[in-house]
Amino acid sequence: MAAQFEKEATESGEFERQEDAFREWIGRSTSYPPVAGRYHLYVSLACPWASRTLIVRNLKGLQNAIGLTIVDPVRDENGWAFREPSEKWPPAQEFESTDPVNHFKYLREAYAATDPNFDQRVTVPVLWDKQTKRIVNNCEDDICVMFNDAFNDIAANKDVDLFPKEIADEQTKLSDFVYENINNGVYRAGFATRQRPYEISCRKLFEALDEMENRLTKSRYLFGDRIVETDWRLFCTLVRFDVVYFGHFKCNLRRVVDYPNLQNYLVDLYQQPGIADMVNFDHIKRHYYMTHEQINPTRIVPLGPIVDLTRAPAAPRRSA
Repeated sequence: MAAQFEKEATESGEFERQEDAFREWIGRSTSYPPVAGRYHLYVSLACPWASRTLIVRNLKGLQNAIGLTIVDPVRDENGWAFREPSEKWPPAQEFESTDPVNHFKYLREAYAATDPNFDQRVTVPVLWDKQTKRIVNNCEDDICVMFNDAFNDIAANKDVDLFPKEIADEQTKLSDFVYENINNGVYRAGFATRQRPYEISCRKLFEALDEMENRLTKSRYLFGDRIVETDWRLFCTLVRFDVVYFGHFKCNLRRVVDYPNLQNYLVDLYQQPGIADMVNFDHIKRHYYMTHEQINPTRIVPLGPIVDLTRAPAAPRRSA
């Protein structure tokens, strides 16, 4: 495996994701109050974990309260980088590609500034505190909750609640299932280094996708007619599935387009206001195919597949 993943590979060939290193909390009673302009979010448009925090930030209307920088999609031996746009690869939408806050060249500098002894893989997202000049949190689950709850008083869209209290227990259970079997399931299949761990992970992944397909015969979204954070958690994997996970990660029993309800659900979510602007297939494909040299040594980025998420969503197929 490439150096950035060597500590996450077991001797039996399984991929075990490292734990998030920084888990401090933003809140009125903590050292990090939810103040507009104090925090900055570093994300990659290629990364599903980071993209989920970007989606929640924008759905809550926190664009003016929390700054944003997009890292370069191609990660090298120095990790995630901030680079000037090139003529060959245009910048991602209107977002910064260099670091306007700290003028870092690499995101690992933020990790070193927070913990000089940090020796794990540098990951996105990162929520940075400009006042203390350190990382507050690099856990996407925590960041999404904080954006939804702690920052609600300064959010433009206060009525958006992605973690409704009346379904909290059920939502947590389903979110854990989606993470374990789908979000991280594609990585367990893709980064497996032996046949048996790959096959076990791949089968579990598709069993979980089958279960989500069946769940969507009963409602338009995972929890009825409202969209919650669990939907965006699933969306961030589905939107990358046919483009990179099917081929690059060998998750090729079926495509999302082969699932009528999942495909329709994906199209529906993609067409929600502002979401399409946060999905960048160029960044997604270049990151996976050019970064994971242990899987794709030639670093050739395929032209396809052609994915059309702009058609009108159909009604879900109901169970009998």
